[in-house]
Amino acid sequence: MRNHPNAITIQPYFKIAPGHVEAVRASLPKFVERAATEPRCIFYGFTMRDDVLFCQEAYEDAEAALAHAANVGDMLGKLLEVAELLRFEVHGPAAELAKLEGPLAGMRPTYFEWQCGLE
Repeated sequence: MRNHPNAITIQPYFKIAPGHVEAVRASLPKFVERAATEPRCIFYGFTMRDDVLFCQEAYEDAEAALAHAANVGDMLGKLLEVAELLRFEVHGPAAELAKLEGPLAGMRPTYFEWQCGLE
């Protein structure tokens, strides 16, 4: 990722309950519409395999990631009524990850510390 030295990437995986896959699929554009209003969102999108939903998202820094969480929090709450959070990964530089530990604690993320790459 170039020109984003403090970037945070978030990768949540959700297992959608039987009978809810199509409704969840139909809700995804609304998530994207909201993310599109966030000026510090680097990328945001969804992929699916059967009943497993994956969201690939990146933000300029921890504050931008938290702003996104606030922006889509109501919709995420509705998603979690019909989907189980299977895995929740957060990747980024140590100083930015530290800013997320308290606010994201309830989601029990696994943190991965940035080592090297294109900057």
